[in-house]
Amino acid sequence: MKKFIETISNIWKIDELRQRIILTLGLLLVYRFGAQVVLPGIDTAQLAELSTQTENGILGILNAFTGGAFANASVFALGIMPYISASIVVQLMGIAIPYLQKLQKEGESGRKTINQITRWLTIGICIVQAPAYLYGLGALGVPDSAFVLGKGLDFIVPAVIILVTGCVFAMWLGEKITDKGIGNGISLLIMVGIIATLPQAFAQEFVSRTTNNTGGIMFMLIEVIVWFLVILASVYLTMAVRQIPVQYARRTASGGYEKNVMGARQYIPLKLNASGVMPIIFAQAIMFAPSLIGRTFNDTAAGQWMEVQFADIFGLAYNILFAVLIIIFTYFYTAITVPTNKMADDLKRSGGFIPGIRPGKETGNYLDKIMSLITLPGSIFLALLAVLPAVVVKLMDVQAGWALFYGGTSLLIMVGVAIDTVQQVNSYLLNRHYDGLMKTGKNRKVA
Repeated sequence: MKKFIETISNIWKIDELRQRIILTLGLLLVYRFGAQVVLPGIDTAQLAELSTQTENGILGILNAFTGGAFANASVFALGIMPYISASIVVQLMGIAIPYLQKLQKEGESGRKTINQITRWLTIGICIVQAPAYLYGLGALGVPDSAFVLGKGLDFIVPAVIILVTGCVFAMWLGEKITDKGIGNGISLLIMVGIIATLPQAFAQEFVSRTTNNTGGIMFMLIEVIVWFLVILASVYLTMAVRQIPVQYARRTASGGYEKNVMGARQYIPLKLNASGVMPIIFAQAIMFAPSLIGRTFNDTAAGQWMEVQFADIFGLAYNILFAVLIIIFTYFYTAITVPTNKMADDLKRSGGFIPGIRPGKETGNYLDKIMSLITLPGSIFLALLAVLPAVVVKLMDVQAGWALFYGGTSLLIMVGVAIDTVQQVNSYLLNRHYDGLMKTGKNRKVA
């Protein structure tokens, strides 16, 4: 405890880090405030049914990502998800479009152009999603009387502009946190939105356990212990790496000629879960399709079965397909984000090699084989974490809102962003320590 307090004190002593933390907290506060501002022209007193409809299921996950803004019909109702969708599309298009591939190789200037393309694509996605959200409010239980100005163009057009502006403003907040704050701005916005729904979900589960005589405080304590164990497993999944030893040849001059000598051994860290939460996001996006197909062909027995089975995110059929898709997308996303051939070429150019493996193509094949081997347990573990909320709902009778924090995208985003943030803070502390050593070295007097 003493060391923790000392670390906090050291963090606060670093002026730059203190300013970045204060700025980050301020921008996050602005984002949370905006999530409570309801769209003009909507009666807030008649949004109770919308909140009920977005407590469970896929809408519950979407509402959690926006920090409750979706259920509040807020100016931030679209959240930051259009930007995430645009980033995924641009990343996938980079595989097939030569222009984007060229930009990816141009360094900082190419990255700025790609970011600009992503921003414009985000606006395009928002323009499509905003009217769909407004017209979908009626299907989610919002009565027509809640629309004070009606559903004409005099309401739709300004509301669409506000929703698009809200998403762009949230995107700007995330980029400012990344540039001027402690980093990972977009991820922090999502994490804060998820955490915002955690106290309410926990309180509802606690009240249910203590008032309905379904286990009491003791069973609630067991749930919390299991939750912490799942978080621990998620941390191990996020941080686990396979270290590939690498040897570098060091050139030295001796006796008028150069010769190669063996340098220090280093390692290439290959992550067990190199794809992060992206396979779950991809799989969840596709899981809308079976229920939609079933609703389209609900005049047949197969269509009715699909509509019923895949509408329940805690159902058996839904989670089996969900797990299979996650495993498939884990391999797919790892293949496009971990360029083993490029790693082998860079290693060869820098004079490094893996002991026992020839540089070049053979090294690329070896790294690809290792990635394939470690991706299998990583993808299975990721799939198990994704379907764990359904398991605790069925086996422990946990409420749906609280169960979503036992795994899936919500938990992995919270764990991943927390680890990245801690690493960012640690880097500042290490840099400060390094600067102190350099300052001492400069001021040291030589006899």
